Amino acid sequence: MTRWKLTVEYDGGPFLGWQRQGNDPTVQLAIERAIGAMTGEQIVVHGAGRTDAGVHALGMAAHVDIEKAMTPFRLREGINALVRPDPVSILAVEAVADDWHARFSCTGRRYLYRILTRRPPPALDRGRVWHVGKEMDVDAMAEAAAHLVGTHDFTTFRSAHCQSASPVKSLDSLAVERIGEEIHIHAAARSFLHHQVRSITGCLGLVGIGKWTPAEMKAALVAKDRTALGLNAPPDGLYFVEARYPA
Repeated sequence: MTRWKLTVEYDGGPFLGWQRQGNDPTVQLAIERAIGAMTGEQIVVHGAGRTDAGVHALGMAAHVDIEKAMTPFRLREGINALVRPDPVSILAVEAVADDWHARFSCTGRRYLYRILTRRPPPALDRGRVWHVGKEMDVDAMAEAAAHLVGTHDFTTFRSAHCQSASPVKSLDSLAVERIGEEIHIHAAARSFLHHQVRSITGCLGLVGIGKWTPAEMKAALVAKDRTALGLNAPPDGLYFVEARYPA
């Protein structure tokens, strides 16, 4: 039996999220079916996170235990061939220790959110950015973001369906930058609440277009009340960038 770490890229558009939901289309199920067809084994793929429907990944980490002997190259190539036509790609495969766990061994997760500010809607990036269609004040957004960095009760930015035992999380960094016609929001933490990044982004968007001030972002945080949330951003522009582990 070998435990394999997978690094996965996917377009979340066709899926109901990462986590298996019966026979509905999910990323986890697509990969499990490909590995099952390749090995003949009943396996379970464990991910570092559970992205929502429509959320993408540039480098989701996962692991799977496989009895059949094979090389990392063969496993990667086999999954990529059998997962088609689903928009999933295994970027890397490596053997790891038997006690290594994609979720529980993870010490940090990083997300990217892309906002398109130009007036014309996206054609090539449709479903992969949040199209706001107007200029945004990046400096004001960065000022508002600074209020959220650190350890706080993020109840306001937490989904009503969140299963986390506590609303308190430590946000290691929250950066806002302009890249051409886009604004990129980078969020890093050990772990996130359900909808936390999308909820934060939605409120930063309100600051960017002048409907909120940075002080109102701080007030929403202090309120510790979901009804104080201004806007939950759509899943389209959200990407799971990477999961970090001890060396």
